[in-house]
Amino acid sequence: MAFPPEKARVVIVGGGVIGCSVAYHLTQLGWKDVVLLERKQLTSGTTWHAAGLIAQLRATQNMTRLAKYSQELYGKLEEETEVATGFRRNGSITVALSDERREEILRQASMARAFGVEVQEISPSELLNRYPHVNASDVKAAVYLDKDGQGDPANIALALAKGAKMRGAKILERTKVTGFGKEGRRITSVNWEANGESGTIECDHVVNCAGMWGHDVGRQMGVNVPLHACEHFYIVTETVPGLTQLPTLRVPEECAYYKEDAGKMLLGAFEPLAKPWGMNGISEDFEFDQLPEDFDHFEPILEMAVNRMPLLAETGIHTFFNGPESFTPDDAYHLGLAPQMDNVWVAAGFNSIGIQSAGGAGMALATWMDTGEKPFDLGDVDIARMQPFQGNKTYLFERSKETLGLLYADHFPYRQKATARGIRRSPLHDALKAEGAVMGELAGWERANWFADEGQTAEYQYSWKRQNWFGNAAREHKAIRENVGIYDMSSFGKIRVDGPDAEAYLNHISASNLSVPTGKIVYSQFLNTRGGIEADVTVTRLSETAYLVVTPAATRLADQEWMRRHTGDYGVTLTDMTAAEAVICVMGPNARTLLERVSPNDFSNGTNPFGTFQEIEIGMGLARAHRVTYVGELGWELYISSDMAVHVFETLRAAGRDMDAKLCGLHMMDSCRIEKGFRHFGHDISSEDHILEAGLGFALKKTDVAYIGRDAVMRKREEGLQKRMVQFLLSDPEPLLYHAEPVIRDGAIVGYLTSGNYGHTLGAAVGMGYVPCEGQTAQDVLASSYEIEIAGQRVSATPSLKPFYDFKSERVKV
Repeated sequence: MAFPPEKARVVIVGGGVIGCSVAYHLTQLGWKDVVLLERKQLTSGTTWHAAGLIAQLRATQNMTRLAKYSQELYGKLEEETEVATGFRRNGSITVALSDERREEILRQASMARAFGVEVQEISPSELLNRYPHVNASDVKAAVYLDKDGQGDPANIALALAKGAKMRGAKILERTKVTGFGKEGRRITSVNWEANGESGTIECDHVVNCAGMWGHDVGRQMGVNVPLHACEHFYIVTETVPGLTQLPTLRVPEECAYYKEDAGKMLLGAFEPLAKPWGMNGISEDFEFDQLPEDFDHFEPILEMAVNRMPLLAETGIHTFFNGPESFTPDDAYHLGLAPQMDNVWVAAGFNSIGIQSAGGAGMALATWMDTGEKPFDLGDVDIARMQPFQGNKTYLFERSKETLGLLYADHFPYRQKATARGIRRSPLHDALKAEGAVMGELAGWERANWFADEGQTAEYQYSWKRQNWFGNAAREHKAIRENVGIYDMSSFGKIRVDGPDAEAYLNHISASNLSVPTGKIVYSQFLNTRGGIEADVTVTRLSETAYLVVTPAATRLADQEWMRRHTGDYGVTLTDMTAAEAVICVMGPNARTLLERVSPNDFSNGTNPFGTFQEIEIGMGLARAHRVTYVGELGWELYISSDMAVHVFETLRAAGRDMDAKLCGLHMMDSCRIEKGFRHFGHDISSEDHILEAGLGFALKKTDVAYIGRDAVMRKREEGLQKRMVQFLLSDPEPLLYHAEPVIRDGAIVGYLTSGNYGHTLGAAVGMGYVPCEGQTAQDVLASSYEIEIAGQRVSATPSLKPFYDFKSERVKV
């Protein structure tokens, strides 16, 4: 038996399909001394029993890009390695049984066209032609993707492993990782046991590809990998006479998928209430194991399936299978550099789509490791999105009951998770709930999204059309535009930068000029070397040696870690202040009037102009009043010590009652910001969107001070833009926009909307998206005819490079 070497450039822990893919792609990039350690046999955890479905379309363009890459790779692997992968493009069909699901799958079909995925809507009769065994009597709609496929999961992994070994990787089975040597924020060595022997491998990098063991292995490494195993069920029938190759069939409303395999039919399920497994750990002997049958749990799925596929009633069951799969809190896998360490990488938690994802995920991670930068935006799956508390095992146990079923649940816009809620609360939480706040959840934070009227049920009623809170948000929006509104932004991240080098450090990482007086607030971006936007922030100078960086709630950890990794020799410290201060926003034309009622301070332009803060008295407490806005109106963000937040809120509420000051939620904030054309990080701007093409050149430094990304900015100015961020206003007031709807220019799809919402002031839905413009002027871009495709229907739209609402910001700076 071969034993591991004493040194390696990288040690990969785990020999499932993703571990093999990472090894394959690192060696493809020329990495030497690649070692993969597998505790038992390759694929013996969850890979071996995967269904092997390989679809192209995912929820975002880059996730679709990775899935399409996996398909292309698996099609070529057999020729390269002589290992049969069983890959074939047999297509897939998804059917809708209700009007709401019809809207969803037609919107998904539109999105597929925007992402370059071939798709077609088919009628019930066409469905029967392609799938004669299905009962289509109640089918409302169906879509067909002819390039989707399936393959042999274990052999795909073994082919990747062989490809890696052919280029020099060492892949060692029955070699258990027992621990890690650490120095500061780096793993220096990996301890192993094999065949009664033990040893240590010194290494530069380590990759956690341990699948459902990934959480525990992460803890040993000192990193947070939130995932939990759940039981996943499917049955395989006896041989069905005359059964030939068929597309994969998905019936999401019945939680079922059907796959023809070697003349048999496989029926799999993603039931609404899943069964978490392994709460108390996984047996040391686990290898190609099955879990106990639970026919009672699967029976409701089978009953619906027999009606949908009558041949199941006439065919015996050959296999009733129950095996574990790992699921993450948000149904997106974990990829990237772990925030807690500087050389620990993660690729785990694939939520039952590991086979279709592994090729692309392995390529993306290997490229990131090789260059030190993400190859494109990976925010959907970047492990840095996970909050520390999400590694809590009780939390994961409760959330995983829901996440498995969400794969096939209606993906309604604004849908909120129902499990594992109430963990992170603003100081205003109870006060807002008492006033009718309906909470959503982001990064564990409970946030007031809208306020129910008296007598109205204070909960979401989901739909693809106008939801039950549409009118509530419209009234909150109107209050901000015409009077005054109060809302809670306490969940936004607050990172304090202290030290003698604070100014120089921030000027190094920021694309804006931070050499400003104390009291000044600067809107800024942190860029990568390509000029892409790593963070979209406001930076407030608190003193000569202290600044406050405010980030979106979901990216605070990722942003702080990016900042920390760029501190170099600068004399600074970074502190998360998010929970220390609440933030109450007072926004609208009458915001100044309300504040003057509760504070003796001067809120005039002369004393407190836009983009500055002042220390104030308010009620019987204290606050910092930041004059900035994300809604495009006169207003202040009040930063208040958390212990005084409720008092300040009560003071504002009492003083504002006779002004009809309205409590507002964050749905209002999003609809107001999109009318104003303000970008939303993670949707409109990301690490692969150049700051100039995003239309944010106004925020750049006006000095010659060097900063990260400056060379890329200068190059882009010389080369010219290849795309422009454009705002669109629909001509029809009825349709709704969310994101990823195709943008059609002069009859051809040229892109998609990065975000969308309803513009209550403008009277129609508003979207934002990039339009190619190489060699074209701004006037050329605007001179074209535009439409937006929504569930297969095209709606004309007016384009603009300036905000449709108050583009000169006259209302903000009064």
